[in-house]
Amino acid sequence: MPGQPTEEVGAWIKAHPTLRPNIGERFFVQKTDTAAQRFSFQASVLPPGKVGFTQDSSKIRSERIAMYDAINGMTFERLQESLRIIYGLDIYQDFKSAQVVYEYPSQSAINSARFAKTPIREALQGQLRVGDRYAYWMEVAQPREGKAFTGQMTILLKSDLDKLKTELQNR
Repeated sequence: MPGQPTEEVGAWIKAHPTLRPNIGERFFVQKTDTAAQRFSFQASVLPPGKVGFTQDSSKIRSERIAMYDAINGMTFERLQESLRIIYGLDIYQDFKSAQVVYEYPSQSAINSARFAKTPIREALQGQLRVGDRYAYWMEVAQPREGKAFTGQMTILLKSDLDKLKTELQNR
């Protein structure tokens, strides 16, 4: 969990029945069921977003779940279910009760594209939330037509939320 020492997080990853790292995997775990379905989990001492310098590399600052599923597609609901499976009910409930502090694309951008009759190309759809314990970032790459295949959910320290929010707003 973000905020915990790297040793504790490494032990948690190793013991987790869903993550079950392979030999040589410690903070980055990859699972592939088929070429059409992939999952990765990464714990990092860096906050999400643009890479910067960190003074303290003894604590995990963010954890990211990334999924690709060309068979069933990817939705925010699937990302939320993965969060519940990996972190349990307490963190899932913190996420569900978390306040949305930023969403993209904005409704005005969607309305402008519709009004101009401009086709909306593949777009990243995402949101940042802040709960009592953590901040959460969800993102799905939604193609213009058809279902999305990729998505990610990041759990981060609330103290890193403003940095990430600013970076997302400026991209």
